[in-house]
Amino acid sequence: MKRSERLARWAGAGLGVVGGFLLGYFMVRGLGTNAHPGWAIIGLTTLEGLIFAYLGTPYLLGGWRGINFRLTSTPLPDLLSGLLGMVIGLVIALLIGFFVRDLPYGYPLSLVLALLLGAQGASVGLTRRAELSALFFGGGKSGLDTHRLPAVLLDTSVIIDGRILDIAKTGFVDMPLVILSSVLRELQQVADSADVTRRRRGRRGLEVLTDMQKDPAINLQVTEDETPPDGEIDAHLVRTAKRKSWAIMTNDFNLNRIARLEGVAVLNLNELAQAMRPVAIPGEEILVTVAREGKEPGQGVGSLDDGTMVVVQNGRRLLNQTITAVVTSVIQTSAGRMIFAEPLSADSRRSPSRVKPREESA
Repeated sequence: MKRSERLARWAGAGLGVVGGFLLGYFMVRGLGTNAHPGWAIIGLTTLEGLIFAYLGTPYLLGGWRGINFRLTSTPLPDLLSGLLGMVIGLVIALLIGFFVRDLPYGYPLSLVLALLLGAQGASVGLTRRAELSALFFGGGKSGLDTHRLPAVLLDTSVIIDGRILDIAKTGFVDMPLVILSSVLRELQQVADSADVTRRRRGRRGLEVLTDMQKDPAINLQVTEDETPPDGEIDAHLVRTAKRKSWAIMTNDFNLNRIARLEGVAVLNLNELAQAMRPVAIPGEEILVTVAREGKEPGQGVGSLDDGTMVVVQNGRRLLNQTITAVVTSVIQTSAGRMIFAEPLSADSRRSPSRVKPREESA
């Protein structure tokens, strides 16, 4: 248990003692009980207050964290829309209250109606903000394309991949990174797998999460599922992200396609890595090691440090040699970027120390 949680629990226990004592004291005064039974009642209510407050404080803290997270992660337009819906619900409850307050238990019934209609109005305002904006103000749809993403859901593939830790440390991802408890359980199952490879991958993912939690600059949130997963965890992630207008960060190809079809924003680390690869310009000199033969006669194939494939024309005779090549063309394929180049000259073999590679940005 964390120190802050222990302090909160004991503070709650102290308030419970005070509340239990005051409750017993006013009960004794109201009943007019004599001294000895009266002190017994006060002692019993004080003990009850201590027990209930000590045991119930963690649940109150959990509820407060959930409310605070929703308030901080929900966009301001959604909060205003929910507030407007709550006000409309309370106005409707007030109008209905004029007719029911003269009935038996009319005032308690009016209070219940106010609570129910206010909560329902807030819920409708949050979930139907786009339709309400289009109804009252006109214009196109609003949603992911009109305001900043409030949070991003991480799936198991991104956590196991591990690159999210380095990306988050750079500060480029300044939005909350959310992990559902169902994803955490799935990751734990992978870490407990009988297969050695899966177990190693799962433990690597747990280590990544631990390092992210230790970094104060990373806003990592672990939250409980509002509804239990029904079937595939991928479908559950898509439903949750769509309901909350969050994005999903994944490396899974199928989850990527399903989420985009459902209108959910997707952040794919593989696409990010592909976009961050340096662009080769025709005529630029590059340093490449010819590692194997190509498909066409005389071709040699190598790769840059970032994994980009380089096809060297007339490079077969230069196998296992590091050469300077001139870029002739660059094409984009489904597997990534491919560079075609030719040796700089017939005697293009050079020592890596003598060849100056492309400058990299700091």
